[in-house]
Amino acid sequence: MSDARLGELVAGWTPPRRPDFTALEGRMVRLEPLSAEAHAFELHGAFQGHDSLWDYMPYGPFTSGSAYHRWAREKEAGDDPRFLVLRDRTTGLAGGIASYLRITPEAGSIEVGHICISPAMQRGRAWTEAMFLMMDWAFTAGYRRYEWKCNALNLGSRRAAQRLGFSFEGVFRQHMIVKGRNRDTAWFSVIDSEWPALAEAYAAWLAPANFDAQGQQKERLSDLTRLVRAASDPALER
Repeated sequence: MSDARLGELVAGWTPPRRPDFTALEGRMVRLEPLSAEAHAFELHGAFQGHDSLWDYMPYGPFTSGSAYHRWAREKEAGDDPRFLVLRDRTTGLAGGIASYLRITPEAGSIEVGHICISPAMQRGRAWTEAMFLMMDWAFTAGYRRYEWKCNALNLGSRRAAQRLGFSFEGVFRQHMIVKGRNRDTAWFSVIDSEWPALAEAYAAWLAPANFDAQGQQKERLSDLTRLVRAASDPALER
């Protein structure tokens, strides 16, 4: 029986499965489950010399390939976070890493995080396609809510979230302590009812016809996703 005081009924709800794939294949990127032996030294090489990539991470920077290998070995078998390596299909090189985390099938929610993209991969389309593939897998599997959280001071991450179509939900003040410093956390999400329109926006942006002969985009992804996002981030409007 429906009762507006108690919220909308979720009819026929079945919790989705946990991430259980061996790889996600795109046109420009392949996402591979993290393997210290297969990926650690290649990723460290891609990140080396760019210590600012770790400014808002709870770990890093890593002083050597061996140090990153030890970290990767600790994380590779984990079920939550579940780490994936981004491999550029054009160059064949691994240039980024991301994970599913706070995987809660019983609530239908899953988060993307631990995102670290090398400067070389940031300049291309592969990492955007990777974010699309991860989101598409989650909603196709049956998740209702897909989350993005970041340090509230990390304006680059906040811009990225909104470019990708996430809606700003607010800031959790004094949420945690990271590397001895206070962290306020900005929260973003996409929900399942928004995904069909966002998927169309991604398809339009990723289409070869959206790029000229020099690889310059004709339409910006942020313009395409702005029509879907439920809220803007006031920190980016100052």
